[in-house]
Formats: sequence, C-alpha cells, structure tokens
Amino acid sequence: MAQRLALRRFLSISPQKLSVLPVSILSKVLAVPCYPRSLVPLTQITVPASVRTFSTTPVYRATFNIQDGSDFQDRVVNSQKPVVVDFHAQWCGPCKILGPRLEKMVAKQHGKVLMAKVDIDDHTDLAIEYEVSAVPTVLAMKNGDVVDKFVGIKDEDQLEAFLKKLIGA
Repeated sequence: MAQRLALRRFLSISPQKLSVLPVSILSKVLAVPCYPRSLVPLTQITVPASVRTFSTTPVYRATFNIQDGSDFQDRVVNSQKPVVVDFHAQWCGPCKILGPRLEKMVAKQHGKVLMAKVDIDDHTDLAIEYEVSAVPTVLAMKNGDVVDKFVGIKDEDQLEAFLKKLIGA
C-alpha cells in the first residue's frame, strides 16, 4: 500500500516541477552523482542506459486480493463484470491447489470475469456474511448477487463450465 501511495505521488509530479527537483532526489531516481543543495535543470542530466523506463498505463489484473469490507463492496458487489470470489485460508491444503487453478482459468477468459481472493482468517466478517462454512468456497457474483457457489476442489473442466455459466457464454 505504501509503495502504491509513493508511486501515485511520484506520478502526480508535473514535468515542470520535475525539471527543478533537487539533484539529491534525482540522483536516487536516475542513479547520477549528487551535488548537494544545487538545482540542475533536468535537461542537463544524462540518464544512464541501465535505467529502466516504466509505463504509466494502468495494468489490468483479473485477480486481486480483498483488503477490507469497503474494498469488497467497491470491487465485487459494485462490479460491472461478473466476479468469482475465492474464500481461502493460508493453512488450507486444498485452497493451495484450487487457487492457482482458478486463477489460470479466469485469466483464460480475457477480462470477461474478475477474481477476488478473500482470506477467511483476515476477513471473518465477509466469511460469515456469505455463509462460508468450509474452505475453499467459491462464489459466483453478478450485479452484487450470488448466482452460484461450490465448496472444495474442482478440475479444470468443471471450473471452465462454472465460469462459462457465470459469463453466460
């Protein structure tokens, strides 16, 4: 979370402000020598070839971890796309098998469906609200409503049928 906040702050800096940043800050970012308390225009600093560039285009991820109840409300209940919700636990052996299998099947849908992962030890309130009595429990949600559910491990063919039923394909 702290890294995301720092990245947002960095990306919100306008090019005009970036051109007059102290060299001590630029030296950390660009790996150039530091000249204390001096201001150097960005055009006078050469960027080494070893510095990697990055894109500010948002990366689309079909799978995400739920952070809290409001995050669940925003990303799952209010989602325009169908969402598969995987209730799991760190100590659960079958969850460790089903999780990657389900992620792979969701990725094959190319953004038609999203996957939310909920750790029941961290979010017991959500587990109680959605009547999760065993793990792994997987819910299919569309327009904020639970439309399908299964408990336990499924093979890839069963998962594909589950997802196609959710998508309506």
